[in-house]
Amino acid sequence: MIRYCFYAIVPLLALLCALFLSCTLGYFIVLGIGDAIPFRQILTRSTLLFLVLSIFPVMSYLKINKRELGFASGLVFLKQLCQGFALGFVVLIPVFIVLYALDINVYDNAQIWTVEILAKYMGITLLVSLLISLIEESLFRGIVLVGLKKKLPVIAAILITSFYYAGLHFLSIKTDLPLQDITILSGFELLGEALGNLVNPNNQPAFIALLMVGIFLGTLRTQVNTSLGLCVGCHTSWVWLIKMSKKIFNTDFSAQYHYLVSSYDGIIGPLVAVWLLVILMAYFAYQQINNSKSV
Repeated sequence: MIRYCFYAIVPLLALLCALFLSCTLGYFIVLGIGDAIPFRQILTRSTLLFLVLSIFPVMSYLKINKRELGFASGLVFLKQLCQGFALGFVVLIPVFIVLYALDINVYDNAQIWTVEILAKYMGITLLVSLLISLIEESLFRGIVLVGLKKKLPVIAAILITSFYYAGLHFLSIKTDLPLQDITILSGFELLGEALGNLVNPNNQPAFIALLMVGIFLGTLRTQVNTSLGLCVGCHTSWVWLIKMSKKIFNTDFSAQYHYLVSSYDGIIGPLVAVWLLVILMAYFAYQQINNSKSV
C-alpha cells in the first residue's frame, strides 16, 4: 500500500518541480524581457513547458518507447485522429443541443459572421485545439498513464491520471503584478493563488466534470492498443467544439437549469459529467453482455 501511495504522488512531485522552476526562472525571464509578457502568463506557460520537457527523461528512465506511449505509425495515427475527432463530435454534440434547448446557451446576436470569417476562425481554432490536445494527451494519457500502469492496477492508474489532469486546469493565475513590484518571491506568492483554486468549492462541479473527461479518455486509451491518436482526436474535437460554442453563444447563468454548467467555461459541468458516466456505463454493460455470450 505504501509503495502504491508513493507511485501515486510521483506525478505530483514532477508538477511541484515544474512549478518551482517556473517560479524561480520566471523572475529572471521578466528581468530580461520586461513587461512584454504578463508575469502570470510566463509562470503558467513555463510550467507547462517544463512538464512537457519532462516527458523525454521520464520515457528514458522508464524505458518507454514511442509505441508504448501510444503513438501508432504515421498513417494509422492520422486515421486514429480522424476517428477520435468523429467520436468526440458525436459524444459532445448532444450536450450542446440540450444546453441550447434549455436556453442556457443563447446565440450571440452581436457577432457578425461571414463565410470567410467563420472558416478562418474554425481553422485557427482547430489548429490551436490540436496543439493543446497533443500536449495534454502526450503528457497525461501518454507518459503519466503508461508510467503508473507499469506500477499500479489499470483502474487506479486511470483515476490518478484523471485527478491530476482535472487539477492542472485550475492552476491558473489572474493577478497581474506591475513590473516594479515583481521580486524573486513573487512567483511563489502567485503560486498560492493558483493552488487556492484547487480547494475553491465553486470549482468543484467543473473539477468533477474534468475528472470524468480524464476517465473517459483514459478508458479509451487502455481499451485499444497504441491508441493515443484516438485520445488526441477526441480531445481536439471537444476543445474545438467548446471554443466555437463560446464564440457563437453566450451562457445565461440566470437560466432555470444553469446549474447544469459551471462558471469554468459555461459548458463543462454536471451535465457533461453525468453524460460521460452514462456512456461509460453503457460501454461496459455492452462489453459484459458480449463476454457473457462468448462464454
